[in-house]
Amino acid sequence: MTHATSSPYARTANVSNYRELAPLKVPGLFDLHRMAMLLLAERAPASARVLVVGAGGGMETRSMAQAQPGWRFTGVDPSPAMLDLARDTLRDVEDRVTLLEGTVDRAPPGPFDGGTSILTLHHVSPAERLHTLRSIHQRLKPGARLVVAGHSGAEETPEKWMTRSVAFGDRDALDWNRSMDTAREMVERLHLLTSSEEMEMLREARFSEVQLFFAAFSFRGFVATA
Repeated sequence: MTHATSSPYARTANVSNYRELAPLKVPGLFDLHRMAMLLLAERAPASARVLVVGAGGGMETRSMAQAQPGWRFTGVDPSPAMLDLARDTLRDVEDRVTLLEGTVDRAPPGPFDGGTSILTLHHVSPAERLHTLRSIHQRLKPGARLVVAGHSGAEETPEKWMTRSVAFGDRDALDWNRSMDTAREMVERLHLLTSSEEMEMLREARFSEVQLFFAAFSFRGFVATA
């Protein structure tokens, strides 16, 4: 995750079951990873260098590495525990992956042929999100693609869509009151932007061709071109 102090994954106790729980909480997570790969591959060469911002856990990197055996990856994440998990996840492709502890500012200048930031940016403030997007843009080749995805805020009643996301991930007996309480806490804790605000911020960071490609309850995914 991008910001160590605001992300729950800064704490080791929250990391141990991340690989098992994330696919249960995010609708179509593995499909999202494949869609990200395809959107990058439309512009990226077979020998692409890809920047992964929020690489902890390693799940999206592994998915892309398996689908594209010629791609090489540089991942950054400020959580040591999440990076340890990523190293375990990526053992069979570790020769093509470099993992760095820190935010995007730790990443080399590139230029990279594509970039991703998945389930990351909703943990950081709007000002830091804009800085992160601008820093990614600086490291991408002109015409390279960026894929971002995470929680977004609905134009009205964001708690309603977050409640549905929480209920989706709760595999115990359905309890709407519990889901609503958790959703309310998440809306207060996360830095949510509406879809239109997210797209405008990508444009402010100098990206073009900004488009929505993924929507599932409170989750949204966008693709943009450097």
